[in-house]
Amino acid sequence: MTLQSDRAGQAEHSEPTAPTAFPAPPALPVPPSTQLPAGAHGPAGDAGRIRAVVRDIDPEAAWAVGGPDGPDGPDGPDGPDRVAERAGTEPPVPVPVPAPDGVLDVGGLAAVLALWPVIGILVDAGELSLHTPLTAYGAGGGLPAGTTAHHLLTHGAGPSPARALVGLAERLCGSPLAGFAADRVWGPLGMTRTGFAADGTLHAPVADLARFLSHLLAPADEPVSRAWTAESLRIRTGELVPARGLLWYPAPHGAWSHGEGPAVWVSPRRQRWAALVPTVPSGPLRTAFREAAFA
Repeated sequence: MTLQSDRAGQAEHSEPTAPTAFPAPPALPVPPSTQLPAGAHGPAGDAGRIRAVVRDIDPEAAWAVGGPDGPDGPDGPDGPDRVAERAGTEPPVPVPVPAPDGVLDVGGLAAVLALWPVIGILVDAGELSLHTPLTAYGAGGGLPAGTTAHHLLTHGAGPSPARALVGLAERLCGSPLAGFAADRVWGPLGMTRTGFAADGTLHAPVADLARFLSHLLAPADEPVSRAWTAESLRIRTGELVPARGLLWYPAPHGAWSHGEGPAVWVSPRRQRWAALVPTVPSGPLRTAFREAAFA
């Protein structure tokens, strides 16, 4: 797929499309460079401490923590250690989405796993300026005059901003968001089991979350550029409260977070990331896990 720079030939409809009923992306082979390494390579004590915290509150929760080189402490039904053990003895087998074995409902992370990187690709390509009104791109129908992508990215993760941003992204990409994200983001990162189900819910295993988050801290500049990550992980709302970045929120210990049920954190300063997919959303688990991972 290529970006469409000639907007004159785009569809006349200006209403954004809802991020639902996206087809699952086709299964792709996992590039060797993105396969998870065999065995944990971080502090074993940290992994044991985090495992104890999670099991005390939600024993069936899936989670992983790590850095730019990958995960160092997994757990859950499809934790990266288990995937790595399999990868060391046999080629990983792509599993259709949705799948019962370790592929989880991560719908609360759709904005940061699909929309955010695609918007970044558009910005890097010069196809989108965050401070240009959406009407200049033939999008933003029904929104207040002068609304920009920057407004929506810092407004929060509600359904209205998400629908508007999906509509904008699909207009500029010239294709559905699901297909573009699969081709330009998930495929290159080896996230072969990540995709939207027929009902529009995003599914992914923890191993794919680990691949995505590790990339945000790694020196590689594609598919998500370091410039876009740096611009997103800083306060973009001035003195307004709550402070926000671009679909990311500042969290304790120098981390940035996204998600209230399934949740991810990344800290460029500490070169550390964490992912948590609980069986039931829990504020106490979220706080305890974050503290164990970053404090």
